[in-house]
Amino acid sequence: MFSLKDYNQMASLGISREVVLNQIDIFKKGFPYLEVDSAATPKKGVKVLSEAEKSKAVQRSSSFEGTISKFVPASGAATRMFKELYDIMKIQNERQDDHNPLAVRFFNELKRFPFYDDLVQLEVFKSDNKSEIIRKLLNPDGLNYGQLPKGLLKFHRYPKETRTPFEEHLIEAAEYARTKAGVATITFTVSPEHTELFKRLAEKLEQEYEKRYGCKFDIFFTTQKKSTDTIAVDPANNPFRLNDSSLLFRPAGHGALIENLNELDSDIVIIKNIDNIPKERYLDNNSLWKKILTGVLLEKRDMLFGYLQKIESDYSELVAEEIYEFFKLELSTELPKVPDALRRDYLRAKLDRPIRVCGVVKNLGEPGGGPFLVRDSDGSVSPQILEGAQLNINDKRTLEILTESTHFNPVDIVCSFKDHEGEKFNLKLFTDPETGFISEKSLEGRSLKALELPGLWNGAMSNWNTVFVEVPLSTFTPVKTVFDLLREEHQ
Repeated sequence: MFSLKDYNQMASLGISREVVLNQIDIFKKGFPYLEVDSAATPKKGVKVLSEAEKSKAVQRSSSFEGTISKFVPASGAATRMFKELYDIMKIQNERQDDHNPLAVRFFNELKRFPFYDDLVQLEVFKSDNKSEIIRKLLNPDGLNYGQLPKGLLKFHRYPKETRTPFEEHLIEAAEYARTKAGVATITFTVSPEHTELFKRLAEKLEQEYEKRYGCKFDIFFTTQKKSTDTIAVDPANNPFRLNDSSLLFRPAGHGALIENLNELDSDIVIIKNIDNIPKERYLDNNSLWKKILTGVLLEKRDMLFGYLQKIESDYSELVAEEIYEFFKLELSTELPKVPDALRRDYLRAKLDRPIRVCGVVKNLGEPGGGPFLVRDSDGSVSPQILEGAQLNINDKRTLEILTESTHFNPVDIVCSFKDHEGEKFNLKLFTDPETGFISEKSLEGRSLKALELPGLWNGAMSNWNTVFVEVPLSTFTPVKTVFDLLREEHQ
């Protein structure tokens, strides 16, 4: 199947032959659907906090003396954000263009977009050609918004400046991800071709923002490792070869970022997507809820650590029953009964793993994953974030569960991956390799199948201890299309 040239290509990427053969085998077999027990709802699986619980969580977070940092997935171009504008450009007849509802809306609202002033400076409006105006916005000979990452686009206009999501995330980090010593640490995952652009913006802003927000910034950039790329295949599951006969390897989705997350050394890490960032006037609300989630995490983590100590020093059947009840009430996890001889080690393994608290919002039809309770291979039922591709929609019971779903995953995660002795977990040991995705793509006019690794907040965190907490919709302000920039939170 492979030549010496192929092996050299694999070696240059840091990918072994065994890994590639295993990936091809996955294409042939596919991924199994997960066994969903129920949707996670406020009745079971999603915690809706009382005012007293929120207050205690904020107090716990505010008194935390450890290190805290923010992790922002920010790689990939913003091409999909402008899909509607690319569609408009395809319409050649200017009269049709005038009657296209999306085009009408875009040009009626053009002055409200934060990139309007930059577009005006290109003098493209002199032509009065609407397709040309869009082309100048998206293409490299203009603002190049179609190829730049979302993190570097103008998202918000203020009286004296416009800001990118990158800048807004720095401001948020200064508010809720700074240590007692006043250091705000934030890591952005970026693509190699955009790294220098991010670094230049960081250098330009760092001193000004440190003075403005009264803290020191530690800003880091990390790229998705080439060794996590996956091979592509043709429809017959043979390796897809480019016109020069080389193998095609593709980025394996955000699940590959577990490798990058694994390199962080903070006690607490807050994960938030690059495009889910409102204007600064919403900062107090967002900061409050990050502190609440952090406080909940610290509470559950302390309880986990306490039970680990009990297992080591004071184990008994009474302690075992107490731990079973803790998992049920605090972690919404049903543990199976195991033989007495194995129970202590089993409970230790269940307790001794990374923990995350995931904010979830009420589902208003946004695309993406949601919180469910899933039956694991050991017979336990635990909280998991699932994507639609992981669910068998041809199964009647699964469809019923989907209709019962009440909440959505906005990627609002606070996590800890140090054990009770302060040692880092190896996060790669807590993934579920059976929860990836296979998607259909095309390249050079030919069909291909692509393999994505288990998603970062799906299968890559499958074996973490997980808590779902309801957060308000006001904390969820994603920009999935250019028209989302017209929402109140971004104006």
